[in-house]
Amino acid sequence: CNLNCPICFAHAGAVGYLYEPSKDQIRHMLRNLRELKPIPPTALQYSGGEPTVRRDLPELVAMAKEEGFRHVEVNSNGILLAKDLEFYKSLLDAGMSTIYLQFDGLTDDIYIKTRGVPLLDVKMRVIENARKLKHDSVVLVVTLVRGVNDHQIGDIIRFAAKNCDVVRGINVQPVSITGRINRAERERMRITIPDFMKLCEEQTNGAIKISDFRPVPWPVALARAVGLLKGKGYPEFTAHPHCGVATFFLVEDDDIVPITRYADVDKLEEDFWEVYKLASSGKKFKAYLKLIRASGRVRGKLRRYLLSVLIRGSYSALGELMRRMVLLGCMHFMDPYNFDLERVERCCIHYALPDGTIRPFCSYNSIHRQTVERALSIPYPIKVESRAV
Repeated sequence: CNLNCPICFAHAGAVGYLYEPSKDQIRHMLRNLRELKPIPPTALQYSGGEPTVRRDLPELVAMAKEEGFRHVEVNSNGILLAKDLEFYKSLLDAGMSTIYLQFDGLTDDIYIKTRGVPLLDVKMRVIENARKLKHDSVVLVVTLVRGVNDHQIGDIIRFAAKNCDVVRGINVQPVSITGRINRAERERMRITIPDFMKLCEEQTNGAIKISDFRPVPWPVALARAVGLLKGKGYPEFTAHPHCGVATFFLVEDDDIVPITRYADVDKLEEDFWEVYKLASSGKKFKAYLKLIRASGRVRGKLRRYLLSVLIRGSYSALGELMRRMVLLGCMHFMDPYNFDLERVERCCIHYALPDGTIRPFCSYNSIHRQTVERALSIPYPIKVESRAV
């Protein structure tokens, strides 16, 4: 990694070994994921450490596309993407879908606390480079720490709205008390999903309310209904409801308008379950009619895009819909102090490893990471200093 962040759950750059899978190992890991049943994953994220320090990353992105991943993200601090426009372009040319951009706030004092160095200019240059390359899929990833950046949630939402031509979402991750975070400070730093939702309502003056959010498993009814009608298997976000929440908003005349202003999403979910029940009992024609009528619950310009998703059921149709909105979500990854086995059992984010195992995100970071990576690594005695370019 090219940073040495005080709040890194991956311990990247601070341990005495280097975990760097070979290309052959990575291909094996990708194939292992794609062989999962009953529905192989279609989305992949290259994470780290910092993936962009591997100059063969474009080849790895292309490899993921070859192996059948439709959506390929790169999780990055943005340093090299800000500095090297051609490298950014090479990732897009290879098939990268989204930059999952570390984005803790809009002032450098925050980055000095969370990342050890001022990085605001780096983040702004990544946004501008995305605009230059007409890349309209950047997700702002906020590590939320009480007393550090919790006062800037509203500002980050407004920043995303202002830059919605390239920003597709905000994913807030309340700090996990792992890695190099001092245990004695965990209570001072701890912040939760309910805290996040309250901050959104307070700092947007009610433009986004607590009632606008829904738990991550909300789309399950939609996936099952459309999947049964199309005879396809779609990934279902069957994570535990305590794992995260999300909403979407549109920007209209500089105003932030949550998707819940366009539709009664709870009634819509009930409709999708009814469609699923009709289709599963063999009444597919009635199910189709119910599905089309359900789209009538959506008002305004979103109705056309939702109807396209319901009828076509394709990745491209979903992409058209997503590009009309900005995601605002919060995923609270677990740590040893709030570990919940029921959540792990329903995890839908996993690490693939060179040893052939596939492990849930939170259990890997809280329990297995150091042991696994030490066993699969080489000695690396040089400590990486935090730096921005």
